[in-house]
Amino acid sequence: MSDPRTALSQTNQDYLKEIWQFAEWSGDPITTGQLAERMGLTRSTVSEGVRRLTDQGYVVHERYGNITLTPAGESAAVNLVRSHRILETFLVSYLGYDWDEVHEEAEVLEHAVSPRMIERLDARLNFPTRDPHGDPIPRADGSIPTLDAHPLSEVPEGHTVHVRRVSDENPELLRYLTDIGLTLDSTITVRERIPAAGTIRLVMNGQPLDLGLPAAGNILVTE
Repeated sequence: MSDPRTALSQTNQDYLKEIWQFAEWSGDPITTGQLAERMGLTRSTVSEGVRRLTDQGYVVHERYGNITLTPAGESAAVNLVRSHRILETFLVSYLGYDWDEVHEEAEVLEHAVSPRMIERLDARLNFPTRDPHGDPIPRADGSIPTLDAHPLSEVPEGHTVHVRRVSDENPELLRYLTDIGLTLDSTITVRERIPAAGTIRLVMNGQPLDLGLPAAGNILVTE
């Protein structure tokens, strides 16, 4: 697909990607305050950036309300997400990076590589459908593989599930999961949820494991 990012600055590309990824993960549109927090910027800075993107036809912003992408904004965001996730996959598969190391590297590289290079990497990787964190990789035509998964924190007691996706926004969590042996496709059973303590008690490979509910909310699973 053509690259709609060429008319956008790097900062504006980052805005669009954050808006898209927030909705992808949460299922809800983002607000100016949430976008500012995610990007580490002031609300006034983000408000001005969103205003520019609105004027350019990339987003729709309800006054004091939610921010959503227009078709043009969606196309630009998906292109950037595709580049990011293919780069992460390449860094792990060919350069020996761990899954907690690739996010920041890909954040830099995604703005520098050409669409042609991304297509070459995609082919070299044999057209992967997910990145090292289980995030679905948008296809070249902009379509996105579906993943019907839900947070581990919401799984009822006694259910056995498979890990399909882990948020890449917290490297410390990824390192901890590596230390305890929890990876993509791990099979775990929910033994007990303890809301008062903010934990969920699991069994993995016959071993008990306690995990905080916020961390479990960043792990998506299927039954």
